[in-house]
Order: sequence, then structure tokens, then C-alpha cells
Amino acid sequence: MSETVIFRDDVSVELIKASASDADVIWAARVSTAGEQSMDEIGEDPARSAGLINYLARERHGSPFEHTSMTFFISAPIFVFREFMRHRIASYNEESGRYRELKPVFYIPSKERKLIQVGKTGSYTFEDGTVEQFDITVAAMKEAYLVAYDSYQKMLEAGIAREVARAVLPVATYSSMYVTMNARALMNFLSLRTAREGSHFPSYPQREIEMVAEKMEAEFAKLMPITYGAFEKSGRIAP
Repeated sequence: MSETVIFRDDVSVELIKASASDADVIWAARVSTAGEQSMDEIGEDPARSAGLINYLARERHGSPFEHTSMTFFISAPIFVFREFMRHRIASYNEESGRYRELKPVFYIPSKERKLIQVGKTGSYTFEDGTVEQFDITVAAMKEAYLVAYDSYQKMLEAGIAREVARAVLPVATYSSMYVTMNARALMNFLSLRTAREGSHFPSYPQREIEMVAEKMEAEFAKLMPITYGAFEKSGRIAP
């Protein structure tokens, strides 16, 4: 093989750029009553208007939260991105296996990853597996990944186009993408892709996409603490 195979049990999330603050929500909301004078609110301390933000979140008046933007660079397994892209309220650009050789970086679960599904579809929980089950899982994954990547390399060396050769690679191959969301879209994403006590509409996300969501949520909480607090108070329902 031309490169060292890497096995990862984590994800990477980096906030690349942002135009997002609690003050953005305030001036966007106050245009309803103040017109062009709402722009006077841009320099104001958003803490003075925490009540307005909480009101907007509680009553689900969501459009003022859309006048924000956050761009993240994410590295995760392909199967995580396929779940991600069901959220059509964001913009995506992912690296292309048509135009570049994909690196041999593959996902394996950490020892903390629950392995056993208990219950029926739509009503189930996950439980820890045994040490033996974990070892079997990791060994089987690594074996499959090595065979797949070896086949991929053989086709590339034979002159086969990347877009054809990539078909043998598993969805556990790591990819990377930029994703841009506004605060309202991000709150919707977080409400569906994290499991939290106190959520008014409990969600049961796959753990790997939840790992991404948790890192995005931490950045959101730092950028817009009042809005984030209102999201929590409203039961983690997107406005």
C-alpha cells in the first residue's frame, strides 16, 4: 500500500468563520416595529435584550435567528455526512473522490461506543457490548478496510479513474467538508442530532453524528450565549 492506513474513533470540527452574535437577532427582530431605526441596536449590549431573545425562542418566531452565519470545517466518516445532508437548511462542499485520491483513514468505534440495539425500530435503546463483542467489531472492520483499500490501490495503479475505483471504499472512510448554517438551522440540527435530558421532543441520533453536533454546539454556545440559553430554556426546540 502506498500510504499508512489510519484508524480513528473521533471526529474533527473547526469553526472557520462566523458572522453570528446575539445582537444580530435583536436588530433583525426589532425591524418589525422600529423600521430602519432597528440598525441603532447593532452596537447595543445584547444582555439588555435577553428577554426579547427568550421571547422569540419561546414563541418560535424564528426568522430573526436566520440573519447569522457559521461555517465549520468537519472531518468525519462518509456515513456521517450522508446523515448530515438530509438537513437541507445548510450549504455543503465536500471533498471529491472523483478528483483526488482518497486517504486511507477509516472509522472504528471507541470503547465507549454502545454496540447493542435493544427494542424495536422506532423504540429502542443502545447498550454496551462485551469486551469480546468490541474486539470482534474492531477486528472485522479493520480487515474489511484493509482489503477495500488494497483493491482501491490496485485499480488506481492499473490506470482506473478515481471515480470508478472509489466504489470499493466503505462509507467508514473519512471525508471532509465545509458546512454553513444560520443559527435557526443549527438549532434545528442540534434538536435532532443530540440526545439531551429535558428536550421537549427527544431525539435518538446515531452516536457518530452526535459527536459532530456536540462540537458544533460548543462553538454556537460561545458565539451566541443568550440565544443558546434561550434554546435550552425552550426545551431545545428550534424557533
